[in-house]
Amino acid sequence: MKIGFIGLGIMGKPMSKNLVKAGYDVVVSNHTKAAADELVTLGATAKSNAEIGRECDLIITMVQNTPQVREVLLGPDGVIGTAKPGTVVIDMSSIDPVETRKIGEELAKKGIDMLDAPVSGGEPKAIDGTLAVMCGGKKALFDKYREVLGKMAASVTYVGELGAGNVAKLANQIVVAVNIAAVSEALMLARKAGADPELVYQAIRGGSAGSSVMDAKAPMILAHNYKPGFRIELHIKDLTNVLNAAHAVTSPVPLASQVMEMMQSLKADGCEKDDHSALAKYYEKMANMQIGK
Repeated sequence: MKIGFIGLGIMGKPMSKNLVKAGYDVVVSNHTKAAADELVTLGATAKSNAEIGRECDLIITMVQNTPQVREVLLGPDGVIGTAKPGTVVIDMSSIDPVETRKIGEELAKKGIDMLDAPVSGGEPKAIDGTLAVMCGGKKALFDKYREVLGKMAASVTYVGELGAGNVAKLANQIVVAVNIAAVSEALMLARKAGADPELVYQAIRGGSAGSSVMDAKAPMILAHNYKPGFRIELHIKDLTNVLNAAHAVTSPVPLASQVMEMMQSLKADGCEKDDHSALAKYYEKMANMQIGK
């Protein structure tokens, strides 16, 4: 089986590396040559999107948002113009589930099947192959390609028809965003009330407040380390999709809306390239005090 992998950004590059390391024949495509060259040194080959469509049985896309997915799959030089019937596309990008279904319908007209399989875990888990994958589409296709997905992830879960994967991802992004905001708020309270935020974190992490988000982000907040594993601008993109999808089905999302405004404030301050743990900066600005020492 020859696998095409389109999109070698902060997530796609380590994910595709793990497929190469697992022994798959991988053909990559990226808008910048340097990332593709890095994969070639590991044993992959680099070709255009159209060539990937022509040559590969399975095509994985990992790009920024809906317009980019449409471009690489349905655009003038996209996969749809060259892929043969029976080709399978797995879009691992995080996009609006309504758009996922529309893209799937266009591909189906050419006999191309599609799964949506967005991921959670950020760059560190992409590197070590322990992402969480949530997948939508035909169950038979999921079963067929679960092993491939498992080379990039520790958890691969089927959640329903096409689009359900991105619904699950949007739910995930609500929980993560609100969790980071809550951790930031709590640690700022500790600092303003005269307690050591580090000791407060250690005291509460083992109880009901504990979470993987807290353990991943509280140390970054305390150290003022905002090197991106997942950038604020990308979480803004995901929350935009949350709001669009929620409004389409009349589902209220007041907490997601509030965190979106906090992130927009940080973007206005030039922090959009920071890790989303930089939500703490919003509280630091309001309180006129740093959380960490």
